[in-house]
Amino acid sequence: MGHEVERVALAKGHEIVTTIDNDQEWTERLEALKTAEIAIEFSQPDQAVNNIQRCFDLHLPIVVGTTAWYDRLDEIKQRCLKEKQSLFYAPNFSIGMNMVFRINKQLARFAEQYGYSMSLAETHHIHKLDKPSGTAAKLANDIIAESSRYEYWSINEPYPTDCLPIEVTREGEVFGIHSVTAQSSADRITLTHEAFNREGLAQGALAAAQFLLGKTGVFTMDDLF
Repeated sequence: MGHEVERVALAKGHEIVTTIDNDQEWTERLEALKTAEIAIEFSQPDQAVNNIQRCFDLHLPIVVGTTAWYDRLDEIKQRCLKEKQSLFYAPNFSIGMNMVFRINKQLARFAEQYGYSMSLAETHHIHKLDKPSGTAAKLANDIIAESSRYEYWSINEPYPTDCLPIEVTREGEVFGIHSVTAQSSADRITLTHEAFNREGLAQGALAAAQFLLGKTGVFTMDDLF
């Protein structure tokens, strides 16, 4: 994702003042980083919070595309707001996927009203570490928020009646496929988003970066939309 963000940013006429991939480069490239207007972070779950904190130390606005660190989101939000920092985070920066997030909420409301059962499935490349994806987790949490039937989600069978099932597949070099299914005894509705490449994520992250410039606070794709 870092390479894709760099490619798309340069194509749009932006300047990349530095890239940082490890602890040594944080030291070696710190002065270059201080000249940046904004940082875009796509790393690993165990590195994301440290990267955010380091940017906050520099009062550098940051857009974060890494997922599976949200157990520390409240801590990061509190520091951001207390120090008037700038943070934009999202489980998925694709404009298309964020359209699906909104449709998913509407589908969940109708499924609740008319007695449809719901389930999710997601497929990603074999290198993806988190299961399920942050995108699938958001889809599931949004369904649960609209439902009186589902109390939680799980990727592990068997699924109790109050559990929203998520099927996870890791294969090949798949960029990302997410499907939401609503089913009754009469029919089935399937909502699917398939990413053909990483360009949509990079485009969305850059849009978020441009949106964040000059602002303080915590923002998501809802604010961008």
